[in-house]
Amino acid sequence: MRILSGIQPSGRLHIGNYFGMMEPAIRLQDEGEAFYFIANYHAMTSIHDPVALRENSRDLAVDFLACGLDPEKATFWRQADVPEVTELTWILSCVTPMGFLERCVSFKDKIAQGISSSHGLFAYPVLQAADILIFDSDIVPVGRDQKQHLELTRDVAQKFNDRYGDELLRIPEPRIREETATVPGLDGRKMSKSYNNTIDIFEETEKKLRKKIMKIVTDSTPVEAPKNPDGSYLVQLYELFASADALDEMKASYRAGGQGYGHYKQQLFEAIWSYFAPMRDKRAELIADPGYVDDVLESGAGRAREKARQVLDRVRQATGLAG
Repeated sequence: MRILSGIQPSGRLHIGNYFGMMEPAIRLQDEGEAFYFIANYHAMTSIHDPVALRENSRDLAVDFLACGLDPEKATFWRQADVPEVTELTWILSCVTPMGFLERCVSFKDKIAQGISSSHGLFAYPVLQAADILIFDSDIVPVGRDQKQHLELTRDVAQKFNDRYGDELLRIPEPRIREETATVPGLDGRKMSKSYNNTIDIFEETEKKLRKKIMKIVTDSTPVEAPKNPDGSYLVQLYELFASADALDEMKASYRAGGQGYGHYKQQLFEAIWSYFAPMRDKRAELIADPGYVDDVLESGAGRAREKARQVLDRVRQATGLAG
């Protein structure tokens, strides 16, 4: 079973990135052949500063390795180091109906967020399809917001196969982790840099992390009054880090009353700071050894290109571009 997932180097990683993509990807390393990439081609739709793109890509590599990605188990590379994906993107573009792309809601959503309209932004799902299909991926872990793109990938693969030959491109299956598919931000909306409501994985200091936690939106229920844990953003976040017993204790305390939200925010702060402590230590080691990170990415790109060429050779032969 080949597993494929990618993440954009759009800036500092937050808890939504971690539980939405990274933590599931790290667990899946032990379930199959894992292929994980830094989506720096995709990031060009919103990042136009070459220095920022380069630095973000590097930081993402360090952070992912610090969080548990094992290069002995997973192939890990920068997307632009496997240029075969752009050739497949063009080939897939020639079989992708415009209607497929016009139905994708993400284009309109990103325009609404202030990202400049471009062909790259509109055709983003075709590049995403190429990312997946060029590695004969079986499983693609996605959040609910990416489910439509995975469905489009399946449709494009079927279109290609219908035109050029059955089973030329493997049709992947989505895997959606429902319980953490959407991580709430400080304001209760989906945690996103676009909303400026994130909690970074590697906040610089305890003080900065605590200050962010204290901004989480709560209601005006008095300290002494019982509180409803259902739908509480604090409880939803705490559930990601706490044991089942600790979570039950917080919920029981909510219902009993007698504690203010500041008390629960402190509990959440302590849980988050403790959870990422070993990863902070690992990150410091990686920063001190930049050659190791370079070697991981270079080796990963080599393995990824070898697999990509196998699929691209098959596609070029089928389409008449080769032989």
